[in-house]
Amino acid sequence: MAEGIPELVVDRASPVPLYFQVAQHLEQLIESGAYPPGTRLDNEIQLADQLGLSRPTMRRAIEYLVDRGLLVRKRGVGTQVVQPKVRRPVELSSLYDDLTAAGKQPRTQILSFELQEPSEVVAEALGLSGGERVYAVRRLRFTGDEPLSIMSNYVPAALVRLDAGALERTGLYALIRAAGINLKIATQTIGGRAARAAEARLLAEHPGAPLLTMTRVAYDETGRAVEYGSHLYRASMYTFELTLTTT
Repeated sequence: MAEGIPELVVDRASPVPLYFQVAQHLEQLIESGAYPPGTRLDNEIQLADQLGLSRPTMRRAIEYLVDRGLLVRKRGVGTQVVQPKVRRPVELSSLYDDLTAAGKQPRTQILSFELQEPSEVVAEALGLSGGERVYAVRRLRFTGDEPLSIMSNYVPAALVRLDAGALERTGLYALIRAAGINLKIATQTIGGRAARAAEARLLAEHPGAPLLTMTRVAYDETGRAVEYGSHLYRASMYTFELTLTTT
């Protein structure tokens, strides 16, 4: 059964465009769970008539949410709600904590857990000398039942003791902080590339699907590097949010 848009009275005197008022209201319904994935909406003509709007205004609101990955148009079916993306603020926090704070259900599968000598890239990033070892952890992070991210992290073994069981139950940064290390600042690079076959299988995507990449080095208050991370995220389910200001 198709759904209308309840409890919305557009404010024609507001400087906020009418299409954006509708889009924001629909986004709230989707992210609150009132419209779960799979919900089918009335067609644009019916929705426009319900709200007393023009069809182009309604179409623009729908297109805005399609572009944001919250709605999808399917031939013969209509407009449907899809799994909303995880929107993560770019700040020094863990994905596990961000998902929990957003009311998601994070779950972790350990793909590999080793104590090893670091590669040249990792050793340089963490400022390690020869002979020092790191925990090398590769994890698959889920939100609910959906795979979201492949995370590879490296932590100097001399700083903290890690175990695979704890990393399945909670986030890496929580374990680092529990060891008395105060994470203070990080350098981070965000990019994108196509999924390779093995990555696509883990993330329930097709080979070549777009992935977001993130590389981070985190430091404590003394300036000591304590973690190097290289992560992959499904672009279909994940975005980074930034707040920009002028000076």
